[in-house]
Amino acid sequence: MAFLQSYPLLAYLLPMLFIWGVVVVVKKRAHQVALQLQDQSMQAGLIEPASLHPVIDPYLCLGCGACTIACPEGNVLGLIHGKAQLIQPANCIGHGACKSACPTNAITLVFGTETRGIDIPTLKPNFETNVSGIFIAGELGGMGLIRNAVEQGSQAVDAVTKVVRQLKVAPKDMLDVVIVGAGPAGIAASLNAKQNSLNFITIEQDSLGGTVSHFPRNKIVMTAPVNLPLVGKVKFRETTKEALLEFWQNIIEKTGLKINFNERLEDIESLNVGFKLTTTKGQYLAKTILLGLGRRGTPRTLDVEGESLSKVVYRLIDPLQYAGQQVLVVGGGDSALEAATSIAEQTGSHVILSYRANSFNRAKMKNRQKVEKAEQQGQLSVMLQSRVIKISATEVVIEQDGKQSHFANDAVIVCAGGIMPTPFLQKVGISIETKHGSE
Repeated sequence: MAFLQSYPLLAYLLPMLFIWGVVVVVKKRAHQVALQLQDQSMQAGLIEPASLHPVIDPYLCLGCGACTIACPEGNVLGLIHGKAQLIQPANCIGHGACKSACPTNAITLVFGTETRGIDIPTLKPNFETNVSGIFIAGELGGMGLIRNAVEQGSQAVDAVTKVVRQLKVAPKDMLDVVIVGAGPAGIAASLNAKQNSLNFITIEQDSLGGTVSHFPRNKIVMTAPVNLPLVGKVKFRETTKEALLEFWQNIIEKTGLKINFNERLEDIESLNVGFKLTTTKGQYLAKTILLGLGRRGTPRTLDVEGESLSKVVYRLIDPLQYAGQQVLVVGGGDSALEAATSIAEQTGSHVILSYRANSFNRAKMKNRQKVEKAEQQGQLSVMLQSRVIKISATEVVIEQDGKQSHFANDAVIVCAGGIMPTPFLQKVGISIETKHGSE
């Protein structure tokens, strides 16, 4: 103590040196962990982000780590040599929280990569397409996350409202907007249209929830707190598909929102002012249109012999129905892995998971780990770099490494994604561009 009293400056320097030393050790460990995770991702071939993802400018990055902390998925970003990098690209699902957290605006959110392009409709900042008066929000515009889709749907209607109120000449019987789709984007858009006192209708070709309604039973849906028009802040973090659909149903009943279910949009015709829409149930005149459609459109098929058999389906509804069966699941995304593992948990079932690539680089780490566990327990067989050759009533033929093998089979679930409604959009005049790592 006397020594420190003789040299008072040391009383300040020693704690600072201790703190500095701790910071150096922590940063060094974080660097080593990030390098290890990045190396594991590269060795596993998990180097392609599935959708929207960050690109970091190293010249603007301070290495503060705010982006790594903000990411809800954890360990997607890491600090290497004092700069943020995407260390587990396949785990990134486009939250965008990293961009908001960056104090120097060093992060840009982009679609696609140099090697993997993503088709996206050309949109203005207000979500309007190149066809004046037609807007797109949600999954069709590349925003698959529920939170992002909800925000876009609401914001798009704000833009629609401005356009509608600026129109001075329009027939009196014209709707202000027709909202197409009752998924997250469509529901939020409809609530905002009601809040803004717009004259509108909402049509949905299927049932409430859009793509969400097609998820397997009891699937855990990840979301985040969002503000819903007429409702306020909703604090969902992790819930089941059923709970989320029930929540939306309650909102519809409470707000008096009307949705025309089982009504599919078939054609859009541009008029001097507004549009004429033809659906399976009639025609509408509207000043504007908001498309809140999914990207899946028509399910992508295998185009093989026997695919027309009734045992072949393109989505999983209830894993329990496959108990005791030999099931083939085709695909490498989250829906395929979730279907395979949930069926593998059923008593007496066995699943073959067939995928054309050499890794499940489009699926979340949690789902990949479930597949590994099910395979170790003998409930599931993984066949990478394979393709289905033929389907019959009692078996399937799969080719792998140039060899064809026959497997007993009771059911086939094809989870190969869907074909985006590009022809329909192009017919209307909406431009589509392939993004290769651009905004």
